[in-house]
Amino acid sequence: MGVVRFEKAQRWYPGADEPAVPGLDLEIEDGEFMVLVGPSGCGKSTSLRMLAGLEEVNSGRIFIDDRDVTHVAPKDRDIAMVFQNYALYPHMSVRDNMAFALKMAKMPQAERDKRVAEAAKILGLEQFLDRKPKALSGGQRQRVAMGRAIVRQPQVFCMDEPLSNLDAKMRVQTRTDIAKLQADLGVTTVYVTHDQVEAMTMGDRVAVMKLGVLQQVDTPLKLYDSPANLFVAGFIGSPQMNLIEATADESGQARLGNYLVPVDPTASKKMSGKITVGVRPEAWRIVSAEEGGLPVKVTVVEELGADAFVYGTCDVEGTPGNVIVRARDRYSVHKGETIYVTTDPHHVHVFDTETGERLSD
Repeated sequence: MGVVRFEKAQRWYPGADEPAVPGLDLEIEDGEFMVLVGPSGCGKSTSLRMLAGLEEVNSGRIFIDDRDVTHVAPKDRDIAMVFQNYALYPHMSVRDNMAFALKMAKMPQAERDKRVAEAAKILGLEQFLDRKPKALSGGQRQRVAMGRAIVRQPQVFCMDEPLSNLDAKMRVQTRTDIAKLQADLGVTTVYVTHDQVEAMTMGDRVAVMKLGVLQQVDTPLKLYDSPANLFVAGFIGSPQMNLIEATADESGQARLGNYLVPVDPTASKKMSGKITVGVRPEAWRIVSAEEGGLPVKVTVVEELGADAFVYGTCDVEGTPGNVIVRARDRYSVHKGETIYVTTDPHHVHVFDTETGERLSD
């Protein structure tokens, strides 16, 4: 079992005006892949390091299963850490790097060799066991770091931005490898990243953080489809959601100048005064000028092959500097022209502009 539980865990750095993590409440199920995501300085790495025992917990408690590990030494917590910079010993072979923690624990040679061989097979490192880290690529070094964690057979894996040093193509491949490996091993994993694409593609659940405070914890699809507030709506999704300030109209729609955005009836009942409507780029439909959509002057077209992202500006009051539209017909939109877009009520997210809270069901 590897259930992890934070109970109002707080970290306040000496001399700081505010705590880095004011009081984290989070439960991670046995075998779950939980991703902590948010912008730099949001407290995600601090939370992970508190779990690993690398940061002091000033108040509150942390449990692994039913054992209180708040003040337990890192080596006694039964966790394995995978760092951003690999932290491999340059003078040791891959085999010795992977076996080092087991050697320090005075595990018999035969058992060490068995575990290293099993991990090397899982990770495809069998032919590299006698090489030094300098003779490996970045992706191979990261797999060695993963192997060093696997051989310990811990209750919990802690991963702190392990893909940050890899190039774009290698990141895609390695994140797939890590997700598959975690599913095969079934070890509870807490993974920290600032990259929301990584979070969406890897996590069973994702915890979005801002200034040390949890904003929403849910499955990737629920975060995408039903963001709890404006911060989550703007952070999750690539390109990000179009967030447009509007006014609640008597007709139950959102008014942008002379243009009315259709809104789901469940949200229209809660709307009053200033609101913010959110529309995903793929939720826009390009229509003719006669159909009366929102006018968008195209400034950039990003061709992606199967489709394209259209970036444009709109002079309707309340619209942001850029409106992003996903165009599935890649030959239909060109730089410099004006297109007209609309959407359906069930694709419109509505938020209270002042509080940021979601009004849509």
